[in-house]
Amino acid sequence: MRSAVVVSNQQQPHQRLAGLVRRHQQHAWKGGHHQASLQAFAELQALVTPAERDALILDSGCGTGESTRHIAAAFPQHLVIGIDQSAARLGRLKAAGFPHREDNMIWLRAELASLWRAMHQAGWRLRRHYLLYPNPWPKSAQLQRRWHGHPVFPHLLALGGRLELRSNWRIYAEEFALATRLVLGEGTGPPRADSAVTLSTVADGAITSPFERKYRASGHRLYCVVAQLDSVA
Repeated sequence: MRSAVVVSNQQQPHQRLAGLVRRHQQHAWKGGHHQASLQAFAELQALVTPAERDALILDSGCGTGESTRHIAAAFPQHLVIGIDQSAARLGRLKAAGFPHREDNMIWLRAELASLWRAMHQAGWRLRRHYLLYPNPWPKSAQLQRRWHGHPVFPHLLALGGRLELRSNWRIYAEEFALATRLVLGEGTGPPRADSAVTLSTVADGAITSPFERKYRASGHRLYCVVAQLDSVA
């Protein structure tokens, strides 16, 4: 089945984005935690050894867990944690419960914003972080539902490492890159030659997901933002 292209009343990055990102930097998010996700994080911590804490990769919004397997195969010396809130999607793993571990992979059912904030507050740091095709929330009024417009965004970046986002909506990728550069102190102008954030199209590779295959088969142009976040505290 062909996938429809993203349709939006927005034709360029949102004019409110920079102000929103700065506000979220200046005022720490004090929203309530999703309690089930905090419990899931506590159970996850019991499964991760101190040595593994030094070689963590997140696959946030992992869906059915296929992308987690690809990442784990590409980085066998790392522990890869796949996270999704959907019981139906994670149910494809046929696991007895979550967290569920296989080899260098753990799958967790949790709400991402609460989990990222809990990880940051617990001092977790990542080697790599994948955000593969998050919901674009394409209406202009939905800016704060996009991860770069959400108050959790500073916590997300503070997890560090090499962050890779992929999207089939150009504006989402452009906004994410702009918001990340703002947090890194690079300003709102054109990207510097030495910018820690790059925006490109997605090349064919070993790390993929069911969404990516569907979008490719439907002829979509796919975008990739890579950010080196080692300097983010």
